[in-house]
Amino acid sequence: MDHDDQSQMGFLDHLEELRWRLVRCLLAMVIGSAVSFGYIDHILNVLLYPARSTSNPINLQVLSVQGMFLIKWFISFISGFILALPYLIYQFWRFVAPGLKVNEKQYAFPVVFFAFSSFITGILFGYFILVPFSLEFFSGIGAAHVDNNFSIQYYFSFLTWLLLGAGIIFQLPVVSLVLSAIGILTPPFMRHYRRHSVVVILILSSFITPPDPVSMLIMSFPLILLYEMSIGVSWLVNRKRT
Repeated sequence: MDHDDQSQMGFLDHLEELRWRLVRCLLAMVIGSAVSFGYIDHILNVLLYPARSTSNPINLQVLSVQGMFLIKWFISFISGFILALPYLIYQFWRFVAPGLKVNEKQYAFPVVFFAFSSFITGILFGYFILVPFSLEFFSGIGAAHVDNNFSIQYYFSFLTWLLLGAGIIFQLPVVSLVLSAIGILTPPFMRHYRRHSVVVILILSSFITPPDPVSMLIMSFPLILLYEMSIGVSWLVNRKRT
């Protein structure tokens, strides 16, 4: 067999490995969703708590026959994804690990642990701070004799968008860790563009929070703190490389 055939077989082997790892990831998400569905009523009570805690009453309504059934499966799928996330990250790592150098593999456990813990921290921040402030703001700008009757489908879509968005945004230090480990990001570069980053953070916060200064500042503060943490992470990584 010539060199081209060996390269072709190696490429096909990688595709086969990728396929089976995707199958394992999908199976893990299905199992996580099934487990979550068994506790769906408890999960719904937790997710509905912010709507019940506002000073302005919020009435949630199901506007379609199959609405509640679809919502329960949607929430189960999102919960299953979160439960399976460590395994998904592990499978991704096992796929890319053979192509990494020995000094790059040492970041495997820190990256997996840091990514998952940052994602959970972002979700908790969204649940306890961002969501309550958003609901309080939107439910308080109504007019007299107008009730806050929201579609429960929209409520859960709004909730999911904020929680997952906060979880993704809290991955900023993880991105800094990865980019610094491969030599793209350095602390001087991040410090040089600190002011530009603050402007971007304020613009981003204005899109993912209600249009009031208080909510925007509440979201901006942790993002700025995360950026400063990212500089520290980049400094630690580059220090080990030198």
